[in-house]
Amino acid sequence: MFPAWVTTFSVSLLLLLIRQLGGLQELELASFDRTLRLMADRLPDSRLLIVSITEADIQALGRLPISDRLMAQAIATLQKYQPKAIGLDIYRDVPQEPGHKELQTQLQASNIIAITKFNDAETMGVPPPPGVPAERVGFNDLVLDADGVIRRNLLFISKPDKTTFYSFSFQLALLYLKDVVKPQNNLTNPNQIVWGKAKFEPLESNSGGYTNLDDQGYQILLQYRSPRNVARQVSFHNLLKGEFNPSWIKGKIVLIGTTAPSSRDVFLTPYSPMEKQNAKMPGVIIHAHNLSQILSAVLDGEKLFWFWPEWVEFLWTTGWASLGGVLAWRIQHPLKLGLFSVMGIGCLLGASFWIFVESGWVPMVETVSALVLGTICVRAYKQLDNAFYDSLTGLPNRALFINRVARAIQNAKNSNYNFFAVFFLDLDRFKVINDSLGHLAGDRLLIALVERLRYCLSLDDLVARVGGGDFAILIENIYDVSIATSVAEKIQEALISPFNLSGQEIFMTVSIGIAMYGGQGDISSKDKQPEDMLRNAHTAMYRAKALGMGRCEVFHRAMHAHVMERLQLETDLRMAVKSQEFLLNYQPFVSLATGKIVGFEALIRWQHPKRGLVFPDKFIPVAEETGLILSMGQWVLQEAIGQLRLWQKQFQFDEPLIMSVNLSARQFSQPNLVEQIQEILQQAGVPAECLKLEITESVVMDDVESAIAVLNRMKALNVKLGIDDFGTGYSSLSYLSRFPTDTLKVDKSFVGRMEFEAENEVEKKGKSRLIKGENMAIVRTIVMLAHALGMDVIAEGVETAEQLALLRSLGCEYGQGYFFARPLPSDRATALIAANPKW
Repeated sequence: MFPAWVTTFSVSLLLLLIRQLGGLQELELASFDRTLRLMADRLPDSRLLIVSITEADIQALGRLPISDRLMAQAIATLQKYQPKAIGLDIYRDVPQEPGHKELQTQLQASNIIAITKFNDAETMGVPPPPGVPAERVGFNDLVLDADGVIRRNLLFISKPDKTTFYSFSFQLALLYLKDVVKPQNNLTNPNQIVWGKAKFEPLESNSGGYTNLDDQGYQILLQYRSPRNVARQVSFHNLLKGEFNPSWIKGKIVLIGTTAPSSRDVFLTPYSPMEKQNAKMPGVIIHAHNLSQILSAVLDGEKLFWFWPEWVEFLWTTGWASLGGVLAWRIQHPLKLGLFSVMGIGCLLGASFWIFVESGWVPMVETVSALVLGTICVRAYKQLDNAFYDSLTGLPNRALFINRVARAIQNAKNSNYNFFAVFFLDLDRFKVINDSLGHLAGDRLLIALVERLRYCLSLDDLVARVGGGDFAILIENIYDVSIATSVAEKIQEALISPFNLSGQEIFMTVSIGIAMYGGQGDISSKDKQPEDMLRNAHTAMYRAKALGMGRCEVFHRAMHAHVMERLQLETDLRMAVKSQEFLLNYQPFVSLATGKIVGFEALIRWQHPKRGLVFPDKFIPVAEETGLILSMGQWVLQEAIGQLRLWQKQFQFDEPLIMSVNLSARQFSQPNLVEQIQEILQQAGVPAECLKLEITESVVMDDVESAIAVLNRMKALNVKLGIDDFGTGYSSLSYLSRFPTDTLKVDKSFVGRMEFEAENEVEKKGKSRLIKGENMAIVRTIVMLAHALGMDVIAEGVETAEQLALLRSLGCEYGQGYFFARPLPSDRATALIAANPKW
């Protein structure tokens, strides 16, 4: 996980840099606008009334600006109904005759706030109406963002000489609240203004989604009430005609201004994209929003926008980037990762919207980008890492190992003395551990094994995982085979002590193959490729495993020739399966009591077009390893049972003729084997009791409980079961009584030596002692054991009359071997049945 944390932290730093350079501000502001539009509209502010000079008023009056006389009449009409404050959002620095003196008289009222305009913080652009004192003048400047949208509420500005100028809306609020509550500076936080229920804090240059904002003056983020109805409106014409409710005016703040779209006093707002017509909002409406925000905060305690410090925002962003990184690190499937990423983005957007509802503005684009980029970057890192490193052990994988071997070959070519060795390690019986203890236990074993391997090697040596239980090691600057073999011995010694998995001790051995490059032990290094080195080490490992587990072998040319021969055999075998080059021979087994044939064993042969007849010991191991044995085994069953059916139709037998078929280990582990056998028997119409299935001791002892379950399912079909080569494999005596078998088959190695045993002195391991029929005793014991368990016995390899006589004397039921007949093609076996021989 550490690489994921580093990656996501780097993503956060990158986004922070992009933000500081202003690369995200436009998107953040657009996100702010979209979120604001999702907010529910609030009711119009009942404390405000807007006298709007509409397009219809301008048409009716026939001029703009409106004359001073009409403006004076409007103010006089309002004053009759005792408004708390009147804000004139119309420039009157120049007389608009007639009626200038009348307007001046009206403007002397103490509840009138007039406007001015600044070019900048130092110079005034449009002066206020003459005669209006400074304390009743507010600037109507609106602060535009870079995209021309009004999102901020400028409350006041201060000149270097400490002179403060208040905004139009701020002056109206001061006037409205002068008898209620007054603003005060917070003594502990000089930038904070405490005013009634509100605490005002100015925007900073990087507040929310802003970057390097021009934060001159005292600005807050504007909180619009709604896109259209901030307050009740009455047209200028209706005001003069008296068409209004006096209660709309009394005790309220009245703003007078132009709302006609044709005027220049209109601005873009966050709501502009949703307006098809009149996308811009009149200035007097925006001033009403500014004023309503101040009053709602001071009197109603409504929240003003708040922001996190930059370091908190960075932690927030890093947290979401980390979440994306964790998802990418933990989830492998792309569709599942995509689903969880979408859910993560949904949670982020939901959290951001909830914060916005609570009047907080947290950068959303930056955080979503962090989540997405965190996911993508960690996924990309993991893909790259998986391309060169093993996800379980953290070791280099085959691809990286090959690259390092290629570099070692190049170094060796350049230096003439930089020799090296490649080791290939395979865990013996690792599959058994995985199958019996589970893959999690297998993974823990691999991790523990890697720790021991590292202990045996130096820091310069490279260990890689190149397969499930396969590892490769590159050791450079090694020039002699003896040094390489000593390293192998050290590795094997390190594995002598058991591994502890959940309180269970596991003993492991490894088979090791070594391939040398240069130095002693390498016949020819010229033009070797890195793949050749790993292949050669792998070939040597297979040779070590064939000689016995836990061994080490060094590669030589003969091994490669043997591997190539085996590959060709595998290729030919695949072709043979397609071309049906196999045939069955049948060897009889005979009742020793009657001397008559009671059955045949089906034995597969391969009629190779070039090699001739190939016997099973040459090709069955390859078929087992490649899985071809499954299709071959099914063919043998079908062919043998089909032949049995032909004989049953052709001949009359005193006792049912038995067909014996061998099952390989790979066949025996087939999940559908029992169903396959049942189907073949049914299709051929052969009684199940006429089929005998033979398996070796080693097959049933690999996983005893599973084997017993399969044997019981077979026995439920009513087929006969036999254990082949009994006494030569694992000791199954403790389980033999649980096997539902009918027959024990004595291996020919015991039968063949019975007649040569006598009471003569032989030399064994340098000591002289007397042997009295050891093999005879073994056969006798097997026969007695079988009879005690209710089984019969077949003796293999009967070649002489003396052996036959001995077996009869031991009570053995059946015999099989060259004495009776060699394995025969089906036509000769048919002739043998017809001859009805007796021995």
